[in-house]
Order: sequence, then C-alpha cells, then structure tokens
Amino acid sequence: MQKGFARPGYFFIGPDGIIKEKFFEAKYRERMTGNSIISKLFPELGQEVTEKIEASHLQLAIEQSDRIGYPGTRITLAAEVRLPPDVHVYAPGAQGYKPIKLVMDTMPEMEFKPAIYPQSKTLYLPVINERVPVLEGTFRISQDLKVNSGSQFAASLGEDGKIFTITAKLEYQACDKTECYRPASVPVKWQLQVFPQDRTRAPVDIRHK
Repeated sequence: MQKGFARPGYFFIGPDGIIKEKFFEAKYRERMTGNSIISKLFPELGQEVTEKIEASHLQLAIEQSDRIGYPGTRITLAAEVRLPPDVHVYAPGAQGYKPIKLVMDTMPEMEFKPAIYPQSKTLYLPVINERVPVLEGTFRISQDLKVNSGSQFAASLGEDGKIFTITAKLEYQACDKTECYRPASVPVKWQLQVFPQDRTRAPVDIRHK
C-alpha cells in the first residue's frame, strides 16, 4: 500500500558540502518539524522559551521548538537547568543517589520518546572514596513527542484545532561541596495547539497522472 511513497527526511550539509547529520522517519505519517531539527543541531537557536521557573537550588527555562503541531509531527520540548556555582545534581545512571529525571505525564494524544540528557562528568567524593556521575552549570534536557496520527484523533480536532497542555515534573537532588539537600520535584508544562492536516486536493491540472 505504501509502495512509492516519499519518506520525510532532512540532511544537514556543512559549508564543506559534506553531510553532517541526517534525520529520517520510518513512517510517512510521522515527520519532524523544521524547528525541531534546528533545536537538535543548534539548541540555542531552535527553542523558544515559554516560561521561567525559580526552584530549590536551580533555575528552569521551559522551551519548545514549536507552538503549533499537526497529527504525526514531532515536536521537541526542553527544560534548561541552571545551577549555581559549586552545586551539582546526580546524572542518570548514578547508583545509590536520586538522579535528575524529567517525568512526563501520559496522555493519549501524544507519544513521548525517551528524554535526552547531556553528557555527565565524574565527581570524586573523597570523604566516602566514591566517584559518581553528575551534571553541573547550565544544561538542557530534551524531550521529543509525536502528535497522535490516528484518524479518530484527527477527526476530533475540528476545523479550528485544539490546545493541549503537556505536563511533567522534574525530579532531582541538588548537592554542594558540604551538603546534599532534600530531593525536590518541580511541576513544568508546555502548551501545544494542534490543527488538522490540510487535505485540500491539488488542482486537477497539476495532479500526478
């Protein structure tokens, strides 16, 4: 049934003419937005800050690549974390500690991909002679989602579309050189307006014969 269908994809070509990155989807109904691609290649350019949050021992900037989506499109959400000097949080994979984690609340209209965390550094704790992976400074946690591409969902949008609130919580435990603070959980949210696909057919004289 899908024989001959074009597959959505992107190539990122550097100034030297060499392909640096490529982004392709396995299903023709799913595709990344241009802004989502830019947010992966150039995070500081491709994300729009929608909210800033002051939390215990850190600051959060809530970002998203797009405010508008369509069934099947992939959007990139992000939480940029700013830690004070000499403060760290434990990275995913830390054993015996509470690592930082972005936990998305499930919703049938969206499919969430695994969150992407930055590269951690190893911190040596001489008091207990232990090395643990941590995150410091300013870093970004990215979260891709795919808007439901089912026909039933698309039909429910109506002509004017719908606004969806995507909710999550950021769990973490901050520590400095002398003290580990109580684990914290900060609620975060994004809003996405989803419109139905434009299914208007092309004029007859330019249709594929």
